[in-house]
Amino acid sequence: MAMKALRAVAIALSLSLMIGESWRSWGVGRPVMFVLDDMLIGGFLIAAAIAVGTDTVRTRAAFAAAWGTAAGMLYTSFFGKVFAPQTSEAGNWDLGILTPLIGVAFIVSLAGMWLSITLPSSARSLGSQPE
Repeated sequence: MAMKALRAVAIALSLSLMIGESWRSWGVGRPVMFVLDDMLIGGFLIAAAIAVGTDTVRTRAAFAAAWGTAAGMLYTSFFGKVFAPQTSEAGNWDLGILTPLIGVAFIVSLAGMWLSITLPSSARSLGSQPE
């Protein structure tokens, strides 16, 4: 049950990052590279969340890697805004709102990575089949 909830959180976080970045960048001339990273990492996290429905070593590894990739992206985004706000491009967001939202997403991604590694596997999976 906990893994199902974590999968739902992963999809919700991914969609919020993808939609939030689209809103942030819409019509303000931000380079497409800074939009695509959120789309690619969000897509990876969604795909891994779906794949881990079949709980195997490979799908668990992909899920943890997707969470870690999201945490890495959010780390640079959050701390860049905290320590160098003058160089941050908030786009259509107010920086005072955007920074805490990214901070929460960063903490959620760290928790998601940790949980995806430490939650017990389902009874039908990990130890029973070679990968």
